[in-house]
Amino acid sequence: MRYQTKTMLRRSAAVLFAVATLVATEKSGTAQERPLFVSVGEATRAPIGWTEFCVEYDPECKTKSSTPRDVVLSSQAWKDLQRTNLWVNTHVKPMTDMEHWGVVERWNYPDDGYGDCEDYALQKRKMLMQAGWPREALLMTVVRDQHGDGHAVLTVKTDKGEYVLDNQTDEISLWSETGYRFVKRQSQADPNVWVSLGEPRSVPLTATAR
Repeated sequence: MRYQTKTMLRRSAAVLFAVATLVATEKSGTAQERPLFVSVGEATRAPIGWTEFCVEYDPECKTKSSTPRDVVLSSQAWKDLQRTNLWVNTHVKPMTDMEHWGVVERWNYPDDGYGDCEDYALQKRKMLMQAGWPREALLMTVVRDQHGDGHAVLTVKTDKGEYVLDNQTDEISLWSETGYRFVKRQSQADPNVWVSLGEPRSVPLTATAR
């Protein structure tokens, strides 16, 4: 009887160890599947919306190349991001470029309170820069959503990963948790140079209206 009890205890311990190992492995795999940084590729063509934006806002686009900078994501910086994202999402009302301007595509600040996805992103970028955030860490980005449609968001590059400010949600997510396919974005060194985005690394188009 004692022998059977000891055998059962040993078997139970073995089962618990196997379950714990499996859970740890699954958690490790999940972490590896959600990398902090996207892989940056070669230079590519800037979206036509950005090119035309630079014609209208010429002084803002007359910038020199600079050293890439990442934001130190402190608790205060995170609160600032959340506040900015929520404020713009709340105060800007969605309107397509065709309804707004009578054209298919136009990137513009939503000064009249209306805009589509890229206008939200431009406003967040502007407000953060005015608050002292480095331009090199605030990157206009073109993605494909879950339906394959073009969409624009603002990527904020930090020392703890690349986070996305999106007019579709008030939640700020790590880029790899958004469900989007990242296509291209501004270079950190020069906002007028755009780079393609490829497969993610685990170490440190034209957007449609939304």
